[in-house]
Amino acid sequence: MTGSHPGKAPTPAPLTGSAAPCWVNLMTRDLRAAQEFYGAVLGWTFRPGKLGQEFSVARRDDVPVAGIGAVATAYRVAVVWTPYFAVADADAAASRIRERSGTVAVGPMALGKGRGALAADRDGAVFGIWERTEPATSPPAPDGHSHAWLRLHTRNAFDAAIFYGQVLDWASGRPGCCEVSYEKDEVIVECDGRRLVRISSGAVEAAPDPLVRPHWQVYFPVGDVAAAVAAAREHGGSLVEQRPLAQGTAATLLDPDGGLFTVTDVRGLTADGPG
Repeated sequence: MTGSHPGKAPTPAPLTGSAAPCWVNLMTRDLRAAQEFYGAVLGWTFRPGKLGQEFSVARRDDVPVAGIGAVATAYRVAVVWTPYFAVADADAAASRIRERSGTVAVGPMALGKGRGALAADRDGAVFGIWERTEPATSPPAPDGHSHAWLRLHTRNAFDAAIFYGQVLDWASGRPGCCEVSYEKDEVIVECDGRRLVRISSGAVEAAPDPLVRPHWQVYFPVGDVAAAVAAAREHGGSLVEQRPLAQGTAATLLDPDGGLFTVTDVRGLTADGPG
């Protein structure tokens, strides 16, 4: 049994909504090895992506939950899990990123049924934007199929909230926009009334520790954290950090190629977890 057995997994909100996190994608070097690892740890199955032979879509109970692309070498980027945020206009959003001293590394370009770009904020945390240009052909994931939660570790949470708010139109008052609130010196982002993102201060840009440098941390829900950790170790991964939370446990792992991610049995994004 893997750590994310469908019958036991908790049910956080799907990644959806205007200017909300809409997808998570792993940039790796070896597609087959990544599929074997994440299939064992998270119980995912895979189908070929429409972007070429180096891409696949991870599924749980036949619901798409994440993308994997063996493009880290070609793009000369680190192996990393990257969140993508929905935008109305990828070109306009890319311009806003540059205007606010962020960088756009790739794109905007055709990406699936839309246009996307890979970027970094002012502190170097990597993220993506994606504009849908074609109608969706598959139904949205039901509430019982969760994708992920996100936490941004950054130098200054409030400064980062202003950057992302201006780039993604958070708290703009527009219909469907994500709302921002503050709890215990952190920024909480709610999309369609659901908490999906936490932003925390304290990251150090030049830190050698990847957990300390500015980065987006992706949390995947599992039913059994210990089983997920054991599966990761058995398949060439390693445990970076495991800690108790008020409502459960979180374990941060490295996949065999160096991709950092976290598994948790916490059932929702609260002030106490995951994070």
